[in-house]
Amino acid sequence: MKAPILLALATAALTLTSAASATKYNELIAQGFRWATADGPYACVSKEDVHRMASNPGDSVELKMIEQVKAYYLTPGTIVQVTEEDPRTGTSKIRMAGITLDLWTLTKFLSKHPIRDTYGVIETPETSGLIPTASPALNAGPTPSPGFSPLPGSNPAPSASPIPTASPMPNESPTPAISQ
Repeated sequence: MKAPILLALATAALTLTSAASATKYNELIAQGFRWATADGPYACVSKEDVHRMASNPGDSVELKMIEQVKAYYLTPGTIVQVTEEDPRTGTSKIRMAGITLDLWTLTKFLSKHPIRDTYGVIETPETSGLIPTASPALNAGPTPSPGFSPLPGSNPAPSASPIPTASPMPNESPTPAISQ
């Protein structure tokens, strides 16, 4: 009699846990997050480069694209944020953690279902370092001029370097006295 009760409790706990995590992932999917399924240099600066990499995976093409910093590696389970989709060409514009510009990849290399990364973890924006931004460029305000001074209306005056032999205390040697 105890076994069926324990089995029912375990099933209920598992169902509640999976429902809670599914809700979390559904929210991420609604925000445009996807998980990479490809393993290779399939995130590129332009749509044309993605198609070139996918259709001609020769070593010379791959090496040339990487040397010119036109291709970046996708690894399975890496979370990305889709910022634009082009169904006509089958490509998606993505944002990746650690990459400062948006890249293009084939949409077929992205999944709406969470995929474990190489460490066996399902990445989220918080764990990957991928933080959504409101706009790609931030206005940090005006850049200070080279003669900037914290006091309004005054600039620091150029001065001579201190004399290395001068002592801050009159009549005292700059070197410590040796005691015997």
